[in-house]
Amino acid sequence: MTYTPVKTLTVEDFLTQYIGDPRYELIDGELRNLEPTGPHESVAGTLAGHRFSALSLEKKAWIIPKNCLIQPPATQATVLRPDVILLDREKLSQEPLWSREPIISSGQAIVAGAEVVSSNWQDDYARQIEEYRFLGIQEYWIVDFKGLGGIAFIGKPKQPTLTIFQLKSDEYVEKQYRLHEPIESKVFSQLKLTLNDLMP
Repeated sequence: MTYTPVKTLTVEDFLTQYIGDPRYELIDGELRNLEPTGPHESVAGTLAGHRFSALSLEKKAWIIPKNCLIQPPATQATVLRPDVILLDREKLSQEPLWSREPIISSGQAIVAGAEVVSSNWQDDYARQIEEYRFLGIQEYWIVDFKGLGGIAFIGKPKQPTLTIFQLKSDEYVEKQYRLHEPIESKVFSQLKLTLNDLMP
């Protein structure tokens, strides 16, 4: 058996070839297939819809873009593609790339992010948490509607789980929710939602 090294890409290579392709993101130069299935997209779309409905109640200048990439400034070759992201419209002027491309390169404009778990759950539970924490993103949701995450992340027995990470003193504090438990969000204080509402 021979080992075939993974071809690495630069951020520039990735943006040239994949900026408009929602199937891919770049982590440490490695192209990652996000494997967006129909149920995955259904959950992400439903979550975005609930958040959009809650925006009118929050009365804040926030937007949920259809497409958005995050290029963390502290990493050499990483470009993340969140499933759902909430941006502060008033702070987008501080983003140097936003006027030309849907790219966020600092966390100032990001209010909250969310990932819907696929088979690449390790990225959602480990790598992206670190990137989001470093960017100072106040709230990060992981919607594991199939219960795919490791036992260390979602417990035993494995089951559908929604985990909300809230930033406190530069560290994330997490809280898990099962199917019918009312979700508590500091960002969306008016949101009435359970994981069951998001299931495909």
